[in-house]
Amino acid sequence: MNKWVRIIMPVAVVGAGLAAGMTLMATGPKTERQRPPPAVPMVEVLTVSAQEYPITIRSRGTVSPRTQTTLIPEVSGRVVKVSSALRSGGFFEKGDELLRIDTTDYDSAVVIARADLAGARLTLAQEEAQADQARRDWERLSPKEVPSALVLRRPQVDSARAMVAAAEARLAQAEVRLTRTRILAPYAGRVLQKQVDVGQYVAPGTVLAMVYAVDYVEIRLPLTDNQVGFVDLPEQYRDGLANIPAGEGAVVTLTARVGQSRYNWHGRLVRTDGAIDTENRQLFVVAQVDDPYARHGATPPLKVGQFVEAEIEGRTLHDVFVLPRSTLEPGDRVLVIDDAHRLQRREVEVRWRDGENIVVGSGLTAGERVSLTPMAFAAEGSVVAIQGEAVSPEGHQARSAKGG
Repeated sequence: MNKWVRIIMPVAVVGAGLAAGMTLMATGPKTERQRPPPAVPMVEVLTVSAQEYPITIRSRGTVSPRTQTTLIPEVSGRVVKVSSALRSGGFFEKGDELLRIDTTDYDSAVVIARADLAGARLTLAQEEAQADQARRDWERLSPKEVPSALVLRRPQVDSARAMVAAAEARLAQAEVRLTRTRILAPYAGRVLQKQVDVGQYVAPGTVLAMVYAVDYVEIRLPLTDNQVGFVDLPEQYRDGLANIPAGEGAVVTLTARVGQSRYNWHGRLVRTDGAIDTENRQLFVVAQVDDPYARHGATPPLKVGQFVEAEIEGRTLHDVFVLPRSTLEPGDRVLVIDDAHRLQRREVEVRWRDGENIVVGSGLTAGERVSLTPMAFAAEGSVVAIQGEAVSPEGHQARSAKGG
């Protein structure tokens, strides 16, 4: 008896528990499934308006001199004098004597040439006198016959005249060689590199120094095909005329860092290269900065070889819409928010873009709102909340109905 009780009692307890659980499940309250309210993203918008946008074209280049010259002597000799200006970085004016070569041999050559000229002139005078005497003698002895040129000593006179001309040429040559012992500055400039000093023997072909002009410097700036279309380029034509008067090219602002400070210099575009670079398909334009070594307050001089960044004054676009560059999506599209707070992806015509802005020519209307908040995965027609405004109930309902 006790054995059967021990077997039946656990089974009865388990069965009673199952029955009670099923009764509770059958008689318990029923719950309804509820959808969470839709999450409305908050966006910042910009109300667009038509305006003018002056384009600034950015480029960069290296400062180079207008003219750079290698000074080489035309005569040989020992250097006896070097100007204090002939040193690296030294300034000089046009016509200044930079260097002098020993003139002893050239002074002697001038004296000898003058003596040769005097002897040639004496010989000519003698031949002319003899020719005149020969003519008179012939007229007295044979007045009816025509004398030959040899009788009248014309060849001798012509030879004497040629000797005088040769002596004059040798004297002029000797005087020129004497003047070439003084190396004069061809223009106002600055010394880039000095390679000679007092006591050194030089000959034709010896490099004395490298100098460059300081009246203005030039900077070659590369422009892409797109940039070229937004700036007035100074062009020269075969007939010698130009499309832009001299000195009226686009304004160029150059910027460079010197130490811990940044400085600006101003110039203008003066010309373009004659061909497009075949390697990078860019066109180089040349900016000119006048008198770069003049004192302009605390601004340091613009030195040759200095790397600079350039901002070129381009054309002004009219009746355009300016947006931050971050608003542009792939395919030249922007997110427009309509009056019902719905998203619309609108394709626009981008006329210009730089590192900060895009300039839209068409595709937008004044007064429309463009989202400044990127939403790459937002669905077309989605309702959004505009920062500082309330979302319309209609928008919520429409979205809920669409979601249902």
